[in-house]
Amino acid sequence: MFSIGGTLRYRYSTGENGKLIRKAIVYTQDEHQIKLSDVDPQAAYITQRLQANGFESYIVGGAVRDLILGKKPKDFDIVSAANPARIKRIFRNARIIGRRFRLVHVYSGQKIYEVSTFRSIIDGPTSNVFGTIEEDVQRRDFTLNALFYDPQKQVVVDYVGGMKDIWNRRIRPIIALKEIFTDDPVRMIRAVKYAASSGCSIPWKLRRQIRRDLELLGGVSPSRLTEEIFKIIHSPHAHAIADGLDKLGLYRFLQPRAAELFKTRPRFRERYLESLRTPLPEEGERVPGMAMRALIRDYLEDEADWDGKKQQEEHDQGGEDPLNSGASPLSVAECYKRVFIQARKFLLPMNPPRVELEGALKLLFAEHGITIKRTRMGERRPRKAPDGPKKAHPAPLQENPEEKVKKRSRRRKPKKPSPAG
Repeated sequence: MFSIGGTLRYRYSTGENGKLIRKAIVYTQDEHQIKLSDVDPQAAYITQRLQANGFESYIVGGAVRDLILGKKPKDFDIVSAANPARIKRIFRNARIIGRRFRLVHVYSGQKIYEVSTFRSIIDGPTSNVFGTIEEDVQRRDFTLNALFYDPQKQVVVDYVGGMKDIWNRRIRPIIALKEIFTDDPVRMIRAVKYAASSGCSIPWKLRRQIRRDLELLGGVSPSRLTEEIFKIIHSPHAHAIADGLDKLGLYRFLQPRAAELFKTRPRFRERYLESLRTPLPEEGERVPGMAMRALIRDYLEDEADWDGKKQQEEHDQGGEDPLNSGASPLSVAECYKRVFIQARKFLLPMNPPRVELEGALKLLFAEHGITIKRTRMGERRPRKAPDGPKKAHPAPLQENPEEKVKKRSRRRKPKKPSPAG
């Protein structure tokens, strides 16, 4: 239920005593300044279809935050009162995913739109029970990510003061400080990421809680950390995000070797962050490894043996190389193999897709005037024949010619016609 109070509109709900309780502020287009032309048409269509079928639906999360900041989001998430089975019946090109809490992916060409159902807080902030919009908003991490946008009415519904926090450039948590990072330690990384990308500051109390809970990141799986690093290096704010993470002591969980070198090697930190500042071309012009190259460039500039000259110099000076004890120079393939191993060890615990790491190394070798035609290490060897003489296969049984004639002469007798009637 909406009502106008002064210059603002409010959303009310009925309390247990039957009285109306003010729940949210509703901002009109003149107030939130979101341009409808920046909204993905398919995301708007999905919300419209759900609303036409009687289900409250909104665009939610980071897309709304970016739209308010005047940016054009790439990804649009949608939340609805409809349950997954109902959503799938409304959209034929949809698929239900997830085990604990089921979501729906709606496909449109090459794009996927994630549609979730309002979740309850009956079992706490990690509950997997469907609920209401008032409950769902309390499960979200920070206020600037908890705004609901209706592209049909062009209004933003704000239950937690997220609009004012965006205007004041402030990161404020919704979940209690003592619980927000124990439920999901990755939120520490996201707080820094949101601050860097939106120009917001992290309040002192939130920074203090991050420092208290940062060791929780040690229990996060490498796959989740890899996902976060990929988001960082593809962000136009990668330099500021990595800088902020390092200052709070978080970067050592993402890239421990790099964080160690920040302290032990003069100017390495400056060079490393400068590499992350290099802007990426448009998505259609990118090649595999273009973003990852920034993570390994400065380390490999100090350590890599691009053309085998370092190994040759060490050998001439009497040093021994366990990978190549001979005096002959390394081939391009051997150099590539060594650098590949160095890069993978440096990136741990990150486990990037092989095509991305190979693409990054190919680009870095090209910067040194070396063309890598084949990036896969080693050729497939032919199967070795077993030792000893080959086993003789028995000759096929020869059929007796007389028997063959008998078989040909056999004919089926015609069936007797069945009696009529």
